[in-house]
Amino acid sequence: MADSTKSKAAWYAAYPVARTQNPAAIDRAQVLQLIKESTGGPQSYGGTIRGSINLPAQSLFPSIPTLYAIFKAAGVEKVIWYCGSSKGRGTRGAAWFADHIENEKDDRMQSLVLTEGVRGWATAGEEYAAFMDEYEKDVWEKSE
Repeated sequence: MADSTKSKAAWYAAYPVARTQNPAAIDRAQVLQLIKESTGGPQSYGGTIRGSINLPAQSLFPSIPTLYAIFKAAGVEKVIWYCGSSKGRGTRGAAWFADHIENEKDDRMQSLVLTEGVRGWATAGEEYAAFMDEYEKDVWEKSE
């Protein structure tokens, strides 16, 4: 019989620890300004920040070289990562991507983690909620 008390290793344990231990951060007001200036929209529940792409954290690491190539070809200079709080998956993604940028010797692209994550964004008021796709106010009110 299997021992149900064994703890399963965290999903990220299969990947290297990022050299970048404190990835640069960006606050929601700065991101909102970037969206407002854009000519061009997390978690997949309660809504996402407009312009963002929801990628499963568990498959992110092997995708980084491809993501970098896409962003580089598109002229993207700021890649902003987030999760619910940006204290786990968002920070880890930003750190791994910062390492890759450094490996590429790219001095133009930045990997940033959104301070307070999508939860901070969604609960910061109507100005921020207006820049969310599929925003569900009741989901975020319950999470406060």
